[in-house]
Parts: sequence; structure tokens; C-alpha cells
Amino acid sequence: METLLNDFSVGLFVMQAIILIILIVLMRKFAWKPILDALQTREDGIQNALDSAENAKLEMQNLQADNQKLLTEARAEREAMLKEARDLKNKMIDDAKAEAQAQANNMIVQAQAAIESEKKSAMAELKNHVAGLSLEIAEKVVRQELSNKDKQLELVESMLNDAKLN
Repeated sequence: METLLNDFSVGLFVMQAIILIILIVLMRKFAWKPILDALQTREDGIQNALDSAENAKLEMQNLQADNQKLLTEARAEREAMLKEARDLKNKMIDDAKAEAQAQANNMIVQAQAAIESEKKSAMAELKNHVAGLSLEIAEKVVRQELSNKDKQLELVESMLNDAKLN
């Protein structure tokens, strides 16, 4: 350190101080302002990028909320359509069952009417047949009864007696 103090020159110190001050002034005038402007421009660019990123983040959240809303609406619409389709299917099935039941009842009524008609027809035919047989039997009996004169008189008397009693 002593060598430093011995070699110290005031003129050299002042000269170096003046050169340093001139260098600082020149740097301030020509270099410092452009460097600060570049730093400010960079800082503004970074801030703009951060703001854009924040806006993009908010927009993404809004889009996700819209997507969720659309998805919920689509699900609700799908459920409504499925419910409507199920209701339509059930209505069609019920209508088909009711129509089939009505047709079955109609067929039963028609069958019962046909059976009743056939029954009446058979009964009429049976009555006609029985009446015919009765007439034939009566005719044979009357012929046999009336073939003899005594039997004819006896039949007339019995009929007269029956007529008086009634």
C-alpha cells in the first residue's frame, strides 16, 4: 500500500476523474437513453404479453363455461328427446293394445252373434223336424184309429167329453 501512496499523482487522478465524468456524460447522452428505452420497450412487451395471457386465460374460462353450458343443454335436450320417444313408443303400444282388444272384443261379439244365429237356426230346424215327425205320427195314429168305425165313434165321444170339461 505504501507503494501506491508513493506513486500517487494528483494530476493523473484529476485527469482520470475528468475522463470518467466525460465518459459518463457521453454514455448518458448516447448510450444510456437508448438502453433505458430498449429496457422500457421490453418491459412494455412483457407486460403486454402477460396481459394477453391473462385475457386468453379469462377467454378460455369463458369458453369452457359456454362449452359446459352447451353440453348441459345438449344433455337436457337429449333426455327430453329420449323421454318423448319413450312416451311415443308407450302410446303407440297402448294404442295397438287397445285396438287389438277392440278387434278381439268385436270378433267375440260377432262370433257370439253367429253362434246365437246358428243356434236359433238349428232350433227352428229342429222344431220344424219335430213338428213334421209329430204330424207324421199323428197322421199314422189317426189313420189307425179311424180305420175302424167303432174307434171313430169312440174318439168323437171322447173329444166331446173333453170339450165339455174344458
